[in-house]
Amino acid sequence: MNIILFAVIMALVCLLGFFNEKVTKLNYEISLMLFSVVIGGLMLIAATVFRSSDVGTVLAQAQFISIENFLMEGVLCFMLFASSCHMKLSDFKKHARQVTVLSLVCTLLGACFYGLLFFGAAKLLNLGLSLPVCLLFGSIVAPTDPIAATGILSKFGLPKGISFLIEGESLFNDGVGVALFVCFSGMVTASSSGGFIGVMLKELLGAVLTGAAVTALTFLLFRFTRSKNLGIFISLLTVSLSYAICESFGFSGAIASVVCGLMFSALRSRFSKEEQEAAQTFDSFWETLDSLFNSVLYVMLGLTFVRILQMEHVLLLSVIAVAANLIARSGSLTLSSLFMGKLPDGYDRISFIKLLTWGGLRGGLSVALAMSAKEMLSAEVYYIILGGTYAIVFFTTVIQGLTMKPVYNRISRSLSGKR
Repeated sequence: MNIILFAVIMALVCLLGFFNEKVTKLNYEISLMLFSVVIGGLMLIAATVFRSSDVGTVLAQAQFISIENFLMEGVLCFMLFASSCHMKLSDFKKHARQVTVLSLVCTLLGACFYGLLFFGAAKLLNLGLSLPVCLLFGSIVAPTDPIAATGILSKFGLPKGISFLIEGESLFNDGVGVALFVCFSGMVTASSSGGFIGVMLKELLGAVLTGAAVTALTFLLFRFTRSKNLGIFISLLTVSLSYAICESFGFSGAIASVVCGLMFSALRSRFSKEEQEAAQTFDSFWETLDSLFNSVLYVMLGLTFVRILQMEHVLLLSVIAVAANLIARSGSLTLSSLFMGKLPDGYDRISFIKLLTWGGLRGGLSVALAMSAKEMLSAEVYYIILGGTYAIVFFTTVIQGLTMKPVYNRISRSLSGKR
């Protein structure tokens, strides 16, 4: 991303954020994406109606913003660290069974269910998509998004236990989704990917060991420094070094980043000799950095959304993609809930499934995975998958995100009536 494009995106972040603060008062992240989509749509209309080369050039540049590079080769590790460094390890131990089932079993089932559903729809529409390609599509849209979960859902006042499950699932299922993507992409290209279990063990165990080892070493410096700035620099080194090592050896950099955040949180609370001012500076830095990257990402998602507006049969394909996602999410949660034991906050299985189905937001990671599939697919198939991914991201982030609070309130009233 060059400096001019960054300046344009930051101008949109500031202007749209200010407009939302004073006028619309929507959820901040949702407003950025929604208004960016509107701006992209208006630019598309202007370029079509007035045939303006200047508008067309700007629109073309906006469409080719590389979210894949921005996330995978840039800020994803810092966003995941920022989301996880405030989570309590004691809460994770308490809900380890549920988080593991959600992030592993539910993601695997969701990818398979979605792939089968979209394969059936593709057959009916005569799209010519193979089953491996549809399963690849399922692995792209199955993982819920940690950025959306922490940035959007955390502001709705969800119960502590349920909120932790949603955040925990979204933080840990990235590695599962990437492992599934590698396996199914191997099927698409007729190459060996090592099988899901082998890839998953490599992705997960390698990431956990790397994140734990790097954090243990760097925290020795963090523990004994008295400089509040140096403490922040050490945390930046920890997560970036872990991510770089994992990327070099084929481990999950996303999982390693989460492990770094959780360990930093646990070690700071137990061993750190930080003064109050240093602790506040550390927390404020990571909250601000997280907010900045979130804002930039949602504007980028909104601007690049105009891609699907130029697809053939965009409305029909978008409806099918969104419907298949909701059905697959609900089905995977139904089966996964059988293995979770007692649910937190007094939730029964039906209420739990309803809430997490509607709270399963997708975001930048799904778009990045879809973009990375370009080299292995034909242009026609690639744009079908990219368009379907964008439709799901937009629907889950904007529509489900905006209606999450009334859905939660309705479920809460239903639970209260049963007690």
